[in-house]
Amino acid sequence: MGALMLQGTGSDVGKSVLVAGLCRAFANRGLAVRPFKPQNMSNNAAVTADGGEIGRAQALQALACRAPPHTDMNPVLLKPQADRTSQLIVHGKVRGTLGSGNFRATRGALLAEVLESYARLRAQCDVVVVEGAGSPAEINLRAGDIANMGFARAAQVPVVLVGDIDRGGVIAAIVGTRAVLAAEDGAMIRGFLINKFRGDPALFEDGYRAVEIRSGWRGFGIVPWLAATSRLPSEDAVVLERGAEQGTGRKRIACPILPRISNFDDLDPLKLEPEVELVMVPPGRPFPADAALIVLPGSKATIADLAFLRAEGWDVDIRAHHRRGGAILGLCGGYQMLGGSVADPLGIEGPPGRVDGLGLLDVETSLSPAKILRQVQGIALGAPVTGYEMHMGETYGPDSERPFAELEGFGPDGAVSRDGRVMGSYLHGLLATPGMRHALLARIGATGGGRDYAADVDAALDEIAEMLERHADMDALLRIAREPA
Repeated sequence: MGALMLQGTGSDVGKSVLVAGLCRAFANRGLAVRPFKPQNMSNNAAVTADGGEIGRAQALQALACRAPPHTDMNPVLLKPQADRTSQLIVHGKVRGTLGSGNFRATRGALLAEVLESYARLRAQCDVVVVEGAGSPAEINLRAGDIANMGFARAAQVPVVLVGDIDRGGVIAAIVGTRAVLAAEDGAMIRGFLINKFRGDPALFEDGYRAVEIRSGWRGFGIVPWLAATSRLPSEDAVVLERGAEQGTGRKRIACPILPRISNFDDLDPLKLEPEVELVMVPPGRPFPADAALIVLPGSKATIADLAFLRAEGWDVDIRAHHRRGGAILGLCGGYQMLGGSVADPLGIEGPPGRVDGLGLLDVETSLSPAKILRQVQGIALGAPVTGYEMHMGETYGPDSERPFAELEGFGPDGAVSRDGRVMGSYLHGLLATPGMRHALLARIGATGGGRDYAADVDAALDEIAEMLERHADMDALLRIAREPA
């Protein structure tokens, strides 16, 4: 039994993908592997079979291990819902709100529960692959840390540091991390990986040796730019800051980038469709007038994001789209926005109150503290569908008598307008089901391409694992995982 932790020189250096790749590579070697992230901050989450929620990246890493996702894989999840507050999820369940004033004290007190989850995982497998958060170089956050060196030292897990060469300055990032770390923290690091390299690795040979000499750490390889990553579910909102348009199909599907957008990986399966161009609309830009379908995504703060949508003038665009005969799909928070009103009588998301919705579905929503978390299957738009629910609140009204889906064991879900062009559902992940995705595309005059999204993701994980076997010293990494820290 053993463990290995990947930490990064910063956010978005590729830790999540590399952990998934290591998990699949070790699993392909016949080992029982489990992923672990002590603390995650993300509004992209997945529902586990044990009735909780974890970060979407850990669910993908579980898939890479060929293991069912479990709440022990991500015991602490922070879901930002305002600039200075986050919903706190511990072992898959809501435990309250964490603000900037109590962040460090509360976080540090969770270490014991984090270690309990880690111990349970380690007892059931050969190797645990751990993902850090942000960077250990953020020494201003070291007190009470449970995400990086605080966890590594408490659990005695050896660390490999990941540097991103694509963003530039990787030599300074790795050597600088060594310079700012306390000696005890630096001693946990066994070496480094260079990630996202484009071109001939021989061109970086001198730089690679310079990092080894100046840091005192050995290198474990130079990982090339992994094209297969684009076929994995989107994990972090950072990806939304890049290219707003994906695909060149004849049917445009537009989705606004809201400040508290959640589970936007719901739209990833549309990237597989040759007749679709997915347009993620950033603030400051109108919706494309020729869009065939507008998707309103999930939101961690429905009322706040609805206000933002109006401030951008997107509500005008959406109503104009509807008048032109366009279709609209609202998912979870987006579904709530489409109704006549959203009420928050207990102040779940902010100050208690009630706001008008877009009025395109004849339904009303009331937020409540009970959070519905469940995996589901059923029929939607006449096609089989699987997915999961993750929401606080209930939605009722005349249009819900025309449900979007019928779920086995749970009854009707969502609503459809009288003219059939406005649809809302609480289901996440529904577009990953080929039949359901094609039924939706048929409503906008597009033909589905027939590719299996789940199989495509699985194949991408194998490709990433194979690249790591070729470009990283996997035997050495496995030896480190099996050695005492």
